[in-house]
Amino acid sequence: MLKRCLILSLLCISSLIYSQEQEVKPFEIEANYFYGSILRHNKDIASLITGHPEGILLSYNRKTYGFNEWERRYNYPDWGVSFAYQDLKNENLGDTYNLMMHYNFYFLKRKLMFRVAQGIGYTTNPFDIETNIINNAYGSRIFSATNFVINYKQPLTKKISLQAGFLLLHGSNGNTRSPNTSTNTFAVNAGLVYKDQPVPEYIERGERVKYKEPIHFNISLRSGVNSSDFIGLDREPFLIISTYADKVLSKKSKLLFGADAFFSKFLKNEIEFLAAAFPQRGVTSDQDWKRLGVFAGHELLFYKTALITHAGYYVYYPYDFEGRFYQRVGLKRYFGKSYNASVAVKTHGAKAEAVEFGLGIRL
Repeated sequence: MLKRCLILSLLCISSLIYSQEQEVKPFEIEANYFYGSILRHNKDIASLITGHPEGILLSYNRKTYGFNEWERRYNYPDWGVSFAYQDLKNENLGDTYNLMMHYNFYFLKRKLMFRVAQGIGYTTNPFDIETNIINNAYGSRIFSATNFVINYKQPLTKKISLQAGFLLLHGSNGNTRSPNTSTNTFAVNAGLVYKDQPVPEYIERGERVKYKEPIHFNISLRSGVNSSDFIGLDREPFLIISTYADKVLSKKSKLLFGADAFFSKFLKNEIEFLAAAFPQRGVTSDQDWKRLGVFAGHELLFYKTALITHAGYYVYYPYDFEGRFYQRVGLKRYFGKSYNASVAVKTHGAKAEAVEFGLGIRL
């Protein structure tokens, strides 16, 4: 009898321990309406701003409570997926449909939420040289979609909350096809949030421990296709070879310093076109289309994913294209300690040059 009781007790304890180790997965569903204006970030889109865009933003949020260590470092953010439909109030722009992955970060006792979202968009009426020459914002049906949201949330019941705030919805194809003036919609939004179950008690972060690593050297290759701003020139592949050193500051932060070598064939086409069509500009067909830049950067780490930001300067710059300074913003995913893949947008200020898909190795 004693033996049976002992076995039963051990089974109960094991079951309890097992259940405590299981991650609870509460979620939220949001439905928001937005109404706003297209920002005139470029004078070339002025003719396309004829009304006030409106739409809906639907979101699924997975709540976190510190089950994984990275969640505690960022004050228990949400992650999820969102869908935005937008009527741009202009028949030449058409409507857009946007599917994005996002993170929500919380402030002011978790009543203020800030969202960063990135994904792809689809437009119903892109530029067409025969049927829609006026739409210089979207040169292709598929484009990159970015969404920033800041909302204040007020609970109404245990499961329903009301929220309102502001959002910015950006659409650009990263110069994969011209034209690509892009749009930026700034809007107010309001909606309801449904939570399926209470979030478990937050697991405290505990004592902070300094985290250090030696300097590592990296090599990456980035590629894709892009085109010149001159309509009619072909899309061309490009290659970027990057070497850089990284220094880990903490489990959240990493600094980068390095160099980029750019081989962008679309510039070769542009140089040849300008030399032949507009000789008064002083461009000659034998000008070098290759570039070399140096950059400093930062990575904000979320477990195996990182938000990357680079600021660079061309030290070899034989052909003037959008100025000597360039930037890169994107996401990187680490696979083990040595390998990574990335997607990023390279820009010159507000002007996108390319969407870069990269593979890298950390030595």
